[in-house]
Amino acid sequence: MTGAQERAKKGRFITLEGGEGAGKSTQIAHLKAFLEKRGRSVLTTREPGGAPGAEMVRKLLVEGPAERWDGVTEALLHFAARREHLRSTVWPALKRGDWVVSDRFADSTMAYQGGGYGIDRALLDKLYGIAVGDFRPDLTVILDLPVEAGLARAAARRGNETRYESLPRDFHERVRKGFLDIAAAEPDRCLVIDATAGVEAVASAIAEAVTRRLKV
Repeated sequence: MTGAQERAKKGRFITLEGGEGAGKSTQIAHLKAFLEKRGRSVLTTREPGGAPGAEMVRKLLVEGPAERWDGVTEALLHFAARREHLRSTVWPALKRGDWVVSDRFADSTMAYQGGGYGIDRALLDKLYGIAVGDFRPDLTVILDLPVEAGLARAAARRGNETRYESLPRDFHERVRKGFLDIAAAEPDRCLVIDATAGVEAVASAIAEAVTRRLKV
């Protein structure tokens, strides 16, 4: 996003992050309802995806065998999809004054491709600069839970595994650590919430954080 685009932004951009089975989709629905009750116009979206071109890239990333891509290729695909998502969906919505709530954003790339695959953070930061610029979420909520619990939830929900769910447990442990490291490094933007709590308790914690931090 250019400086002019950033200045024109009227809405807010909230991202929900976490490992497999963290409950992001459920909590996004609760957050949307909470914000709409307070008079906000809300657009919900997702990554990878969220725009026609980006959804085409999503199929490449989430379907097929685990060994289909290496970490660098995945990172390139994610940032290509992200650029299209921002250009076609997120930035126009923010200019309209919408509050945009996204199921995943760049922190997932930093955690999965950076933490999980061990891709150098400097490379990912360069890709971020090219695709995203200086644009950042206003608030990032990281839903945290043990890896085994998350994978079990994900498998029960979908009935079969995506590419990422089929990766080894130690990969997912590194992803979880990656998210927690991001939160520790950027406490003003990020908030970690225990996703093992009940749905209503997690929704309440998110609503409280949004109210306090973004003055809804």
